[in-house]
Amino acid sequence: MTIAGVYAEFAASEARGVSPAYERLGWAVSRDEDVPALLGTLPEPKRQPQLLFGVVRLLGGPVADPAAFIAFTVENWPAIAAELTARATQTNEAGRCAVLLPVLAALPQPLALLEVGASAGLCLYPDRYTYRYGEHLLGSDGPVLDCAITGATPPDRLPEVVWRAGIDLNPLDVTDPADVAWLDALIWPEHTHRRERLRAAAAVAAADPPLLVRGDLNDALPALAAQAPSGATLVVFHTSVLYQVPAPQQARFVDLVRDLPGHWVSNDTTDLLPAHAVPPTPDGAAYNLLALDGRPLAWTRSHGQAMTWLA
Repeated sequence: MTIAGVYAEFAASEARGVSPAYERLGWAVSRDEDVPALLGTLPEPKRQPQLLFGVVRLLGGPVADPAAFIAFTVENWPAIAAELTARATQTNEAGRCAVLLPVLAALPQPLALLEVGASAGLCLYPDRYTYRYGEHLLGSDGPVLDCAITGATPPDRLPEVVWRAGIDLNPLDVTDPADVAWLDALIWPEHTHRRERLRAAAAVAAADPPLLVRGDLNDALPALAAQAPSGATLVVFHTSVLYQVPAPQQARFVDLVRDLPGHWVSNDTTDLLPAHAVPPTPDGAAYNLLALDGRPLAWTRSHGQAMTWLA
């Protein structure tokens, strides 16, 4: 797909109905000549809409006015290109715990959680947040995570977590203002509630920091998994991460994780599963596919705001 096509697809499927500002920017870039040409000078992983928009926000650029955004990007391209090269999309959305919770709560307790692509590790605390599925409220501490659930009954208990660890190429530190600023820049413009949630979740993580290991997911996974305490169910999980990983490395990861004891929970790209195992999406919006040990369970929205269970 061309760069223009990527941005048009982002506007039509991911941003539509979620962020009017980013939907407008996606269409604007797709119809422009200069910005796609500049992005074409970078490696493919550095051309992502979320990454470009986040970098422009981090540098104080405008995102409400597409024309101003285009002008700022062209005029400040050297600084923007440097940030794009150095950074990756590390959206650490605690809200995704709301779509993981039904699976985690149903597994044999207690749990040893190991997150691949952990960023700052905010999704490693599903036991310390409060959840609201419609009128069903679960938990009493931490930020409140709202999720619309269709086709299943909301969970009635929180998981018991006795160990939490993560792997990331560039782990972020929630006690570092610069790292938190980057996490903030990755939140979409209209999502004030997500900014508030980021601060609340960061406070939870800062009070009891997780073990975060810098490294490649395939190289670091076996040794870190071996550190999980005996007597706990190991759960290797990831959310909106593997789509950034080349297909050969995805395949290697699937082989590795299937050989580990415990369970594999993926809330990610459909590419991880055989095409015949992937059901049709509910509509034209962008979804992750929630699966347990490679078995599809539900379609989920990218920030954990909704999930639709498969029949």
